[in-house]
Amino acid sequence: MDLIKIACIMLVVAFFLGILTSGDNKEISTNPAELENEAISSDINRVTGTVQIEEKSKIYEPAVPKPAPDPLIFEKGESKLAGERKNIENKVRATVRLIETQGEGLFPSFRDKGSPWFQDSFCIFVWTADGTQVVCPSDPSREGKTMKGLVDADGKPIGKLFIETALSEKGEGWIEYNWQERNNSKPFYKCTFIKKASYGEETYIVGADLYVENYIVCRSVNECEYTDEPEKLQIAELLNPLSLDRNLDLNYSVAHSIVEPGKSVVPHLEINPEIHYILEGKGLLYIDGIPVEIYSDQLIYIPAEAVQTTYNTENTTLKFLIINQPARSEHSTVILN
Repeated sequence: MDLIKIACIMLVVAFFLGILTSGDNKEISTNPAELENEAISSDINRVTGTVQIEEKSKIYEPAVPKPAPDPLIFEKGESKLAGERKNIENKVRATVRLIETQGEGLFPSFRDKGSPWFQDSFCIFVWTADGTQVVCPSDPSREGKTMKGLVDADGKPIGKLFIETALSEKGEGWIEYNWQERNNSKPFYKCTFIKKASYGEETYIVGADLYVENYIVCRSVNECEYTDEPEKLQIAELLNPLSLDRNLDLNYSVAHSIVEPGKSVVPHLEINPEIHYILEGKGLLYIDGIPVEIYSDQLIYIPAEAVQTTYNTENTTLKFLIINQPARSEHSTVILN
C-alpha cells in the first residue's frame, strides 16, 4: 500500500514538472532579419534615421527611440524676437493668400522698395517648386538661378530643406542656419520662414528671413581684442551696449579680464558699482584696503568709487568676468597715480 502511494505521488510530481518546463524548448518566432533595420522618425527634427539592432546573447532587442524634446521649447514668448517671428509668419502667410488668388502678376510689386514686401531688412522672396528663384528683391542677380543646391557656411543643404519644408504635409516651417555674406568674413545666425503657395498648376515657395543677431547676441572671448586699461589690466569687452549698433534692453556691460601669474592690476576705482565673477585661478582683491581672497566660481560685489587692486598669487592665469552697471565707458575708470 505504501508503495502504491509513493508511486502515485511520483506521478503527480512528474506531471507538474512537465507543465512547468513545457515552454523551455519553444523556438523564438521573431525573424532577426526583420529587426536588423528599424527606421525611427522624429517630427521635431524632421530627420529619419536607421538604427542597427545590437546582438546580445543571441537575443535581438528592439531599439528604443530617444524621447522627443518638450514641445514647450518651441513656444514663443512676448519678447521683441517673438514679435518679429510672428510678424514674419503673418506677412508670408498673407503673401501666399494673395499669390493664390492673383498669381505671378504680383511679383513686380514685391521688388518695390518701401512696399509691404520690401522694407528695411525685410523682404519676401519666391522660388518655384524646383528651386528656381523668381523674386529676390535684395539681390536681383539671383533671379532665374537655381537655388536647390544652396548650402550654408557649415555645408547644411538649406536649398533642399526649403523645398522639402514647403512641400511637406504641413506646408510651412522655419529653417535655421549660419549664413555667409559675400562681404563678411564671419557668418551669422539666420532663420527663414517658408510656406508653399499654389496658383493654377504652379507651385511656389514663399519665404522671408529673420536676422537673429538683431535680437540675440552671442560672442566668444576668442573674437574679442584685449585692451590695457590701465597698465597690466587686460580686458576684452564681451557685451557692451555702448559699442553695439543695435538697441539692447540693458544698461550694463560684461567684460573678460585676465591677470598673468605674479602680476597685479594697478590701483583704480570705478565710478559705478562693479561685480567680479572668478572663472579660473586664485588671488587677492583689495577693496578700499580690505583683502578678499578670490577663487574660481566666486562672485564679489565692489561698491561704487571703491579703490580696488587685484593680485594673482598663483602660477596660473587668473581669469574673471567684470560686470558694470551702467555700462563701462572710458570715463568710468579713474586711475590712481
